[in-house]
Amino acid sequence: MSLEQSFEKQGNFLFKYRGQFPLILFLLAIPFIYLSELYNLYSVVSSISYHILIVIIFIIGFALRCYTIGTTPSGTSGRNTKSQIADTLNTTGIYSILRHPLYLGNYLIWLSISIYTYSLLFPLIMSLLFWLYYERIMFAEEKFLENKFGDKFLKWSNLVPAFLPKKLSMSISSVKFSFKSILRREYASYLSAISGLLFIDIVRGIINNDLVHLELSKLIFFLVSMVIVLFLRTLKHYTPLLNEIDRS
Repeated sequence: MSLEQSFEKQGNFLFKYRGQFPLILFLLAIPFIYLSELYNLYSVVSSISYHILIVIIFIIGFALRCYTIGTTPSGTSGRNTKSQIADTLNTTGIYSILRHPLYLGNYLIWLSISIYTYSLLFPLIMSLLFWLYYERIMFAEEKFLENKFGDKFLKWSNLVPAFLPKKLSMSISSVKFSFKSILRREYASYLSAISGLLFIDIVRGIINNDLVHLELSKLIFFLVSMVIVLFLRTLKHYTPLLNEIDRS
């Protein structure tokens, strides 16, 4: 098997299980949280500006995902895990400056969470794992698009970078922005992200034998988020309120 074929096979496999990547990070974060507590790194990085940085990175990543989801037409992979899907090649809006905006959004969200461990090394480890994991997924996706759309895909890919934009000015999206799409499709990603932050706090509490004193405001925020997520999931699966024509 050629290296190209191997990359594509690995990418298609990882594409099916891309939702498990956060679980890998959760497990890997535990020893880094322990070390950060052991060496009291909290006292080094506990400034307000440090936490503001975490929030800013998280918001940018989530906003990028929301805008992308809100301007995505039907016939795309979305949360599909069985195979690649693409009825159209979206090259406008956010896709005019970036080929994989959802994955950049994912990276920024998990970067903010990895920084919250107060470890100086874990964000680097996470970035390396993310690159190895998603590089193959992006490779497999692009091979599928190249085979399906041919020269149209090649022309677009030659002009637009894969992961880091070279410019911030983008063309007007050919797909009208839909807030419903965000409500219908993004609640799982949101829950996964805030679960990561709460998980870090819980591990810290266990390490310090102080789980009882976990901040009440954080628990309330998480419980409220859970209620909202369950409400949106119910609307999606049992009512037509979030249904849309020509949307994934």
